[in-house]
Amino acid sequence: MVDVSGDGELLTIGAFAARARLSSKALRLYDRLGLLAPARVDAVSGYRYYRAGQVERARLVALLRRLDMPLARIAEVLDTPEPEAAGGLLAAYWADVESRFAAQRALAGYLRGRLSGRSSEMYEQFEVSLVEMPEQVIIGETRHTLAEELPVWIPASLGRLEEAAAGVCGGIAAAPFVVYYADVSEESDGPAECCVPVEDGDAARAWAAGRARTRQVRARVEPARRLARTRITKAQVAAPQILAAYEAVETWIEREGWEYDGPCREIYFADWDAAGPEDPVCDVAFPVKRS
Repeated sequence: MVDVSGDGELLTIGAFAARARLSSKALRLYDRLGLLAPARVDAVSGYRYYRAGQVERARLVALLRRLDMPLARIAEVLDTPEPEAAGGLLAAYWADVESRFAAQRALAGYLRGRLSGRSSEMYEQFEVSLVEMPEQVIIGETRHTLAEELPVWIPASLGRLEEAAAGVCGGIAAAPFVVYYADVSEESDGPAECCVPVEDGDAARAWAAGRARTRQVRARVEPARRLARTRITKAQVAAPQILAAYEAVETWIEREGWEYDGPCREIYFADWDAAGPEDPVCDVAFPVKRS
């Protein structure tokens, strides 16, 4: 069939599906989602026709689907006019996939150890040490939150606090951290507190006083503490495999005869966005004391 509009050869949906190596069912789905609309739909019969020039887009859709890319992200990639920008979107998606696979690999190892009764061997991968933390003035934001909300809330909260610390609190004095005052899981909502150490305590208290009503924000003194800590990678931060790190530190504390001296915490010392899945980014730590 020839397209009388002059845009070239028109193919029936069956012929186009064969050339594009897609099923007719898939083509109808992609049409509904706005990914690949037919060039013409017969007003009487409802038959769909595609231009031969649409084959390349159809094949790209099929290939991107083989990467398990969601349809909405496929549309974003294909509708980006600049080739370099489209490639950047694909690279960003694949970085997310690799990060997820790394986390799943760590989780699988954790579960194998738990199910096979080799927990003690599993904890040996974590090196636990003691570190002395000096007294710090911090600005903090507290929230009741479930585990699934942490990946969104923590970076957003720390971002707000770091901006305030750098802007009006004299600067960031040390690595930010998150304190867990009670269990945070799929069923328990903490609370937890995001904390950023600052240089100027008076400025921090003034800043917090003006925001306490809108957010659970405060400035306080974090006392000097001795921490039992282990260092983990970006992949290991994801729940629930981070539990292995917590359990390793708790096992070490019990074995070495220490007592808990405050709530557990995660100290984020690296650039999260720049770090790869296997790069160290966080210390899992418990304040401890001798009985």
